[in-house]
Amino acid sequence: MIGLCLGLAGVVWAELPVPAFTLAWTHTIEKIRWEEDYQVSAAGLLLGEARVKGSGAGMEIPADAVLSGGSWHYQRQLPPLHPLRLGRTPEAGDYQLCVDQQCRPMSDWIGPPKASQPAVELWSCTMTLPK
Repeated sequence: MIGLCLGLAGVVWAELPVPAFTLAWTHTIEKIRWEEDYQVSAAGLLLGEARVKGSGAGMEIPADAVLSGGSWHYQRQLPPLHPLRLGRTPEAGDYQLCVDQQCRPMSDWIGPPKASQPAVELWSCTMTLPK
């Protein structure tokens, strides 16, 4: 089974048996929510739709974005990401992982952000199911 692994430098800290997820966070300066939808595949993480509630520092809305339900919706064409590397520090707050529209802080799986470990990577991985 293909699932989502969280860790760093190939060391797995947590495995989630999910085919898709949304990565969500609040911009540290503008305090605006950002969301990206991913499919987990053998080739890597496939970015689908992204949404942002507004623009601001480093948050330019793409020209083809459509405003719907209070958020700008758009899609970027990227190759599969393997891994997706995220900066993660106590000052910036935590990311949320959402599955089936239920969001939980990333710290629920891998502990709180630490200054001594300012990054995390997400990648697709083969999971072994318990017998």
